[in-house]
Amino acid sequence: MQRLPATHTMVKLCDFRTEKIQEAGATSKAAYIQWKAAKPARRHIKGLLEQMAPGRIRCMYCLDSRGTDIDHFEPKARTPLRTFSWDNHLLACSHCNSNEKRDLFPCDPSTGACLLIDPTVDDPADHLKLLPRSGELKWRTPKGQHSIAVFGLNRDELRKGRADACEMFISGIVRWHDQVQLGKIEVAMRTAVRLRRADFPEVLRTLEGLAGTPLASILEDRHFPEALSAWAAGSDHRGAAPSIHTGFGAPLSAHP
Repeated sequence: MQRLPATHTMVKLCDFRTEKIQEAGATSKAAYIQWKAAKPARRHIKGLLEQMAPGRIRCMYCLDSRGTDIDHFEPKARTPLRTFSWDNHLLACSHCNSNEKRDLFPCDPSTGACLLIDPTVDDPADHLKLLPRSGELKWRTPKGQHSIAVFGLNRDELRKGRADACEMFISGIVRWHDQVQLGKIEVAMRTAVRLRRADFPEVLRTLEGLAGTPLASILEDRHFPEALSAWAAGSDHRGAAPSIHTGFGAPLSAHP
């Protein structure tokens, strides 16, 4: 997920508020007061985050619920002077932000490095793998382990949602392939656009990573391996609609 550059207006608004926090002693209380008062700055930040968000303005952590909150990746209480830092803002749903993450920010005790995945910096494939049939995420690194725990990425509704999405993407890709083979290109393009915009895009990326591998045949539908290979071959990965398919990024390491 690529972070967009901050606008000139947003930088000015945020710099002004950061100066106010500094003048008030750079305390967490000052950070909370300035954040609450900074409606124009928050509006600009949220608008830019919504442009970056996956799917239909999805939460950047769970990719399921609508992103409604501006989350401070490194909490305001920990680093008040980063309250208005653009690279410290992510879009989250209220559950991930308020019920799960809150002010948690685990760090490596030896190096001090953050142990959470920042989706604008890190490739989730380096830290997580998805079991598409069950919808469960497995960790590959300490950063993946802490991210699953802190964001609650294996809570029941997410696991069930990813498993349901797997079924939907499998049938959708097979349907898309049938449409292409029948020469119904415009219909196939509309199907591809709907699949690209569906929730749980990481499930689609994971399935794409199975293209041309024996694992594709384990997913039961006998037409799926051929359809998936055609889908992957038709991907342009430039984000340009409506050319059959575009990807949101690198696939998570997969295991059915």
